[in-house]
Amino acid sequence: MLVVAFVLPASLSLKGKGAVRGVVAPAERGTSGLGQRLAEAVSAIRGMGGAVEKTRELSHDLVRIQARLSQLADVEEDNRRLRKAFKFHHQTPFSMIPCDVISRNISGWWNTVRIGKGSAAGIRENHAVISPDGFVGKTIEVSKRTAEVLLVCDPACRVSAKVERANIFGLVRGGGVDLKGHPIARMDFIDKDTKVLEGDAVVTSGLSGEGGVSPKGVHIGYIVKVHQDGSGLFQYAEIAPSATVSLLDYVFVVSASDAEVEP
Repeated sequence: MLVVAFVLPASLSLKGKGAVRGVVAPAERGTSGLGQRLAEAVSAIRGMGGAVEKTRELSHDLVRIQARLSQLADVEEDNRRLRKAFKFHHQTPFSMIPCDVISRNISGWWNTVRIGKGSAAGIRENHAVISPDGFVGKTIEVSKRTAEVLLVCDPACRVSAKVERANIFGLVRGGGVDLKGHPIARMDFIDKDTKVLEGDAVVTSGLSGEGGVSPKGVHIGYIVKVHQDGSGLFQYAEIAPSATVSLLDYVFVVSASDAEVEP
């Protein structure tokens, strides 16, 4: 705080001193007021520094809370999927081996996932792999502790199928993924005189063949478009598979002894 002192001569009369004080009083008040304002400004700046620090702490707390909420949402979603898989496992009338998905490969030459069980758990090659959402694919390479699953969207995957509404048979094979990364498949050898509609459900037929061991009546997907093939003898249909691989954490390998049981 700035202090200005005025020293008056001792010989000056009381009246004279009063006159001088009257002249310098406004300056003293102004100086005193300036000092007070400076002190208040310094205090305000110090307060702003504290407010900035407090705001920073609140921001950090908010980030921590949001991260915790995100973790809780992930846990809840995982629990929902587990409950769905548990219910599916116990309601399905044929024997299955539950497996967790430990890695995915949906780019390059193959569309596959790896599961965390193998021959030690009774899994063999060419067995159907399903989920609560439908047909996933089939096992192709089996080691003692893991197995590779060829997905229904892979061009090398084949499965005997039928259009459920029309009870018309055909062969489903993979078509890879579209530009948006969504899996696609197609059903070939549909009788040309049968009316097949967009939205018709396609399920596994249970017939043996190059599709391997598959149970009967497992949902594969829905028809999105129907075409005449080049020979003019058959139709083929584009299919949107119902089991979304990117969301799969748990799948089931169907036991060979129960593959022909209709759900």
